[in-house]
Amino acid sequence: MHVAVEGRDDVPVAPCHKQTVEIALGPKGAFGNGNIGALARRVPANHVVSAVPPSRGKAKPPRHPKTPRVVELLRKAIEWRTLLDTGEVPNQADIARREGTTRAQVTQVMCMLRLAPEIQQHILSIPNVVHRPAITERSLQPISQISTGNDQLHAFRQLLEC
Repeated sequence: MHVAVEGRDDVPVAPCHKQTVEIALGPKGAFGNGNIGALARRVPANHVVSAVPPSRGKAKPPRHPKTPRVVELLRKAIEWRTLLDTGEVPNQADIARREGTTRAQVTQVMCMLRLAPEIQQHILSIPNVVHRPAITERSLQPISQISTGNDQLHAFRQLLEC
C-alpha cells in the first residue's frame, strides 16, 4: 500500500477512511458460533473495497415462473377426455400414438380425472411457480384410487399439510 507522506509538497495527501471487516474463522456457521476475527485498514476515500470475491464463470439467469407439471397433465387429461367423448379419437391407444408416449402413461394421466371435482379445481388454480410445487402426479395417484369424494378430500388435505 502506497501512503502519501504529509509535509511533502510534491505528493498530495489522499483522504482516507478506516474500514473494519469482520471475518468468520472456520466453516459455514462460524459467525453464529462467535468465532470471529476483525481486520482494520485504511482505505482511500475514493475507492470502493469489497470483500466479496468475483464470481466464477457466468451467473445463472433468473428462473422464470412456469406452469407446474401437474397442472399441465390435468389439462391434458381433460383435453383427451373431450377427444374420446366426441369420438375424434377412438381409444387411449390412439392418443398414445398421437402424443408419442405409451398407453400406460396415457392411462396414468387419465386417472387424474378420477379425482374429486374440488381437487381438480384446486390443481387447475395452482399459479405459475419458480420452484417445484408440493403436489405432483405421483402424490395424487393414491388419492385417485380412493372411491369416495369425501375420503379423497380428506387425503388431499393431509397431502397439503405435509
